Amino acid sequence: MDQIQWRPWYRKIIDTLGYDISEDERAAVILNQLLKGRNITLDEIKLRIKDQPTLIFGAGPSLEDDINRIAKTNLLDICRLITADGATTGLLKIAMKTPDIIVSDLDGRFEDLQEANNNGAFLVIHAHGDNIQELNKYVKELKNILGTTQVEPIGELYNFGGFTDGDRAVILAEVLNGKPLALVGMDLGEETGIFSKEHVPSPEVKKVKLRFCKDILEWQAANTTVNMYNLTGSGENIKGITRITPETFENIILNNNH
Repeated sequence: MDQIQWRPWYRKIIDTLGYDISEDERAAVILNQLLKGRNITLDEIKLRIKDQPTLIFGAGPSLEDDINRIAKTNLLDICRLITADGATTGLLKIAMKTPDIIVSDLDGRFEDLQEANNNGAFLVIHAHGDNIQELNKYVKELKNILGTTQVEPIGELYNFGGFTDGDRAVILAEVLNGKPLALVGMDLGEETGIFSKEHVPSPEVKKVKLRFCKDILEWQAANTTVNMYNLTGSGENIKGITRITPETFENIILNNNH
């Protein structure tokens, strides 16, 4: 998803949820300033994922069961691991695994984000108008960061497209040339998972965000040459992303000599 493709999505999101574009722009300026001397390059983060099979973990209600099913295979050892914010806690606590990359707007459990970061996880931190306080509070405590924005990128920031941590993580995995890709814990239904952010101001807003996530993922699936699969045990079907078992995904990887 390039800038031109992303703009209509962003406009629709702004119109639907009433966000303030100027606050998104202010957040981008703040994150860019905070990252001076702390950022990593896109080339550096690409080396983590390039040409490797990749699991992308969302914080949906099926995450715990999904991780336990995946742990019965070798996928956690043979794949690169990308977590969307709160899913980091699930991966650390259930699988005792540190992700290679965390995609976050810093509303997950900070202690777990920091633990994973200290253990080597790269962070892709997103700036938007609602997380300026978190940016100012937490960025200085972290390292190995790539910054993203949902408006025009400035300085060292990127805009790869995507709205929620989950769909941004999937888009990032393709940008970093992960292949094949598999989604985990991406239910995208009405129920909020225990590893999602602790405080949900409005369940109705959350539902709208998850619908946008699903729509963006379906757009992404229709506009990529990368094979994408869904290992999530329950929840919504995502058009263009075939739901398979962890064992089947492992066989796909082994048969493709990844």
